[in-house]
Amino acid sequence: MDKNDHATIQAVLSGDKEAYGALVAHHSRSVFRVAYRITGNEADADEVVQDAFMRGYRKLESFESRSNFGTWIYRIAVRCALDKVSRRGNASNRASTGTETESEAVQVPDRAPDPEALLLSGEIGAFRESAMHSLTPLERAAFTLRHMEDCSMEEIAAALEIAPNAAKQAIYRAIHKLRHRLALLKVRT
Repeated sequence: MDKNDHATIQAVLSGDKEAYGALVAHHSRSVFRVAYRITGNEADADEVVQDAFMRGYRKLESFESRSNFGTWIYRIAVRCALDKVSRRGNASNRASTGTETESEAVQVPDRAPDPEALLLSGEIGAFRESAMHSLTPLERAAFTLRHMEDCSMEEIAAALEIAPNAAKQAIYRAIHKLRHRLALLKVRT
């Protein structure tokens, strides 16, 4: 475990409540990244980060220093993100709003692209988002952890609190669904 994290945890457990802020500052970026990738929404991801660190604070006494604090809080964040997505409900989760958040907007170089390229880029982004929302929360989380966060199968299984074979199956189903959606795109073009 990171020596700074260990010392900070000991300080918090000894009564220095303000020291927890250092852990939040150190790990919030990676927690936000995975939360955003699972929820697909910046506001929800911010809420997940807050929930994860609050849960972590409340359960800090049960943290076993054998593992890395970053891994532990990451798992909590994955569970919070899955809870958030499932609370949001499958119906609203699958609905496409057709609007982009600022972070999803197409980044263009200084030289101006032609209007067709912008249109195609926007369509691909909307299609990607729609395809990701067609996955169940478990499939989306497993796919995100594997292909966007480069987690091992064991890390995914631990984060999602499922067996490694169940994690493999969730990733397989996600890939199968995404390939099917891509095939539909090819047919339309």
